[in-house]
Amino acid sequence: MENFLGVPEVSLWLTIALVIGATITTFLGTVTGTAGGLLLLACMTFFFPLPVLIPMHTFIQLGAGTSRMFMMWRYVKKNLILPFAIGSVIGAFAGAQIFTTLPSEILQGILGVFILVVLYTPKLGAGGPERLRFGILGGVATFLGIFVSATGTFLSPFIAHASRDRHIHVSTMATLMAISHIAKLVAFGFVGMAIGAYLPLIVLMILGTVAGNWIGQRTLTRMPEKLFRRIFQVLLTLLALRLLVGAALDAGWLDGIV
Repeated sequence: MENFLGVPEVSLWLTIALVIGATITTFLGTVTGTAGGLLLLACMTFFFPLPVLIPMHTFIQLGAGTSRMFMMWRYVKKNLILPFAIGSVIGAFAGAQIFTTLPSEILQGILGVFILVVLYTPKLGAGGPERLRFGILGGVATFLGIFVSATGTFLSPFIAHASRDRHIHVSTMATLMAISHIAKLVAFGFVGMAIGAYLPLIVLMILGTVAGNWIGQRTLTRMPEKLFRRIFQVLLTLLALRLLVGAALDAGWLDGIV
């Protein structure tokens, strides 16, 4: 059945698959501390054109982050919210008006190297006053988020260094990314974009993320801290390497090799 619930070219079965995908990727994002949004974006690229995909994904991730924030509010590092929000507003509006020239493959390569350096150099990830550091990170992460989809991956190692346990990491990550998504939506005027026909699907997928958060939170509580940190480090390393390989492929540096 096409146009299920009035959503253009989306059948009942595709709707079910996307809702399940939102649930699973959100669960994985909760128990690993990163990557859930990227995994969902990768799934959605097969079914939606870019002008629809970007605002849809942003709204869904906003719903996922907000529900996780409310579920785990007692763990959130609340002192980081205001400086990060101020930085996000500046970064979003700067990105919407300024960024025009840097090739995407160069940006991906820089991100990949930077993530690895911060991940394996703890002093760099924890350098400077914490509130100032996250104010700057809010600007940089939101600025980058307008052009690449890896900003959660970019932010994760800094949150890992600032969090003494996995609950603080996951809840603070969700809160700060929700702020970043709101800033992007306002800066680009996505709220006014013509995605009204997709609203039923967006709502269902957000409900799927709520279920994923609920299951993930309970799994996280049972997970040993050392295991969480190890999974986080391995997964973030793989994501950073993926960025580097993608940048090399886009730049043509691996032509003739792969």
